[in-house]
Amino acid sequence: MKPSRSHPKNGAGRRRDAARTRDALIAAGTGLFAEPGYDGVPVAAIAAKAKVNKAMINYHFGGKRNLYVAIVSATFSEIVSRVEALADSSRPAPDLLRDLVAVVGDTATRRSPHFCTMMLREVLSGGKHFELAVLAMPARVLGAVQRIVERGVREGTLRPVDPVLTHLSIVGSLVFFFATAGFRERVFSSRRPPGLRPPSPAAYVNHLQEMITHGLATSAAAVEGAGHASSPRLPERARHAPRTRRA
Repeated sequence: MKPSRSHPKNGAGRRRDAARTRDALIAAGTGLFAEPGYDGVPVAAIAAKAKVNKAMINYHFGGKRNLYVAIVSATFSEIVSRVEALADSSRPAPDLLRDLVAVVGDTATRRSPHFCTMMLREVLSGGKHFELAVLAMPARVLGAVQRIVERGVREGTLRPVDPVLTHLSIVGSLVFFFATAGFRERVFSSRRPPGLRPPSPAAYVNHLQEMITHGLATSAAAVEGAGHASSPRLPERARHAPRTRRA
């Protein structure tokens, strides 16, 4: 009886293998880039964590930088899509800003836990690893916030606040909060101030939402929106999500 020959994989099988390799490289790169930053991650480390040959990074992405950009672009694209959908809504502007806080919080806790750390490191480097196409994405988020704020001011649901400062206050504080979780844990573990404990992601998201309602919204809008449940908070499973270690 002749030994059976192994048949080469068909096109569908090769595509599945390629997709698995790409996913493994993205997962490995995401975790590693969040720790020492882009410049501190060798190609060999990404390949070892993904359990593939390092030549696969060039084959699938054209190099480490393109892998890095692909990771950031994928998360940013989702954020942009969700935030621009909010800007297109006719709902009250304070509610839309509260939802924007929830969108970023959901991304940072459930969808892409390493994203805020990667972004903070990149921002501190001046965005030197980003191409113009990637830099356009945070600009689109800012544009969506501008539309929400300007409409809210026109309609009288928001105080006459500056869109750029509003964007920085909301998005900047969220990125900083989630990117510095590891440092905050060390501070509280070294000497916890009496009666204080580290805030949970859900508590911080809700804190910012309340600041919008009572700080940016006009008095009438704040009274109308107080206590209503239209603005989402973090999903229940994300409220006590385990924190990833961050520098």
